[in-house]
Amino acid sequence: MGLLDSILGAMSGKTDSSGGASQLIGILGGLLAQSGGLQGLANKFSQSGQGDTFSSWVGMGENQPISGGQVQKVLGSDDVNALAAKLGVDPAQASHFLAEYLPKVVDKLTPEGKVDPTADHQQGLANLLPALLQSLGGKPSAAVSG
Repeated sequence: MGLLDSILGAMSGKTDSSGGASQLIGILGGLLAQSGGLQGLANKFSQSGQGDTFSSWVGMGENQPISGGQVQKVLGSDDVNALAAKLGVDPAQASHFLAEYLPKVVDKLTPEGKVDPTADHQQGLANLLPALLQSLGGKPSAAVSG
């Protein structure tokens, strides 16, 4: 539970109001920026044989699941290790976090069922944060519409 605890601790108001939320947005936004936005991330998934999975997150149907190992293969160990270091957790926990939440984040950032290269993903992440935090807090995922 280290990853969940560290994120919830950062978000629970026990830190200054901008620190934790900004850090999570920064980490997810940094992942998007490193990858070349959603289109770049889609390309990484496609090149790793996971294009259909990523497409399911963008599309209007059910999101296909992905494992932590598959996420690590797609993003590469360096990116996962860097994310883990920023979160203060081990890379396996970071991979599992991404496997759980990246489909939801991509889904929410593509409400029209397609990648919009002109969209402000940082603002989208900021708008998405309350729903993401609610799901991190153990609320049923059904409560987050998608």
